[in-house]
Amino acid sequence: MPAVSAARGRSTSNGGAQRRRAGRPSAAVLDKAGITAAALELISRKGYDGLTMAALAKVLEVAPSALYNHVASKQDVLLLVEDHLMSLVDLSGFGSGSWEDAVRAWAWSYRDVFAEHTPLIPVIAVLPVTDAPQTLAMYETVSKGFLDAGFPQERIIPAIVALESFIFGSAYDVTAPEDIFDPGSMADATPNFTAAVRSIPAPAASGGGTGRAADVAFTLGLEALISGLGALRS
Repeated sequence: MPAVSAARGRSTSNGGAQRRRAGRPSAAVLDKAGITAAALELISRKGYDGLTMAALAKVLEVAPSALYNHVASKQDVLLLVEDHLMSLVDLSGFGSGSWEDAVRAWAWSYRDVFAEHTPLIPVIAVLPVTDAPQTLAMYETVSKGFLDAGFPQERIIPAIVALESFIFGSAYDVTAPEDIFDPGSMADATPNFTAAVRSIPAPAASGGGTGRAADVAFTLGLEALISGLGALRS
């Protein structure tokens, strides 16, 4: 094979050996983790309305057709995002301690995860969990925790929904300005409300509070829900 050997060593006219680069051509590598991260980054900058398949493909530096090889629609992208966020929620208390402590840890973690992604709350709060394995795994763990704690089966999902409704609303509250209830020039006209605002106590030692008004409110509401729901156990 002398001709082939000669060709391999042949030099270009400028004296440099011309060699083919090893491996596949350089290109963006797509996977579900990368798509999820890009979607979250896009939503954080442009909000939920800014999440389109074309915009996502642009962030990933791929053609839209390449993106469609991995996800069939925006709904599929949202399921990936939902699953990722739910996988971050702390479930470790269920099965290892009291029901009350497990719910506290879960609720604080859940709130903090979504406080970082409030543009997604209106979407994920009503997004079906079908084909979302991490989300379903979370609900399975929480449901078993409720069942083991003595909750009637027919009250488990309503109890979880009640907690989630409070958690999602509280996640928005985290992003509110600290002076959201400042009556300003109307302080004299609203003496009871103004006095109540100025007397907000520090948060309870338990929970994940940092001293913010949002944490005080979350502590109060969560403890009320835990107490009230606990009374439903058999």
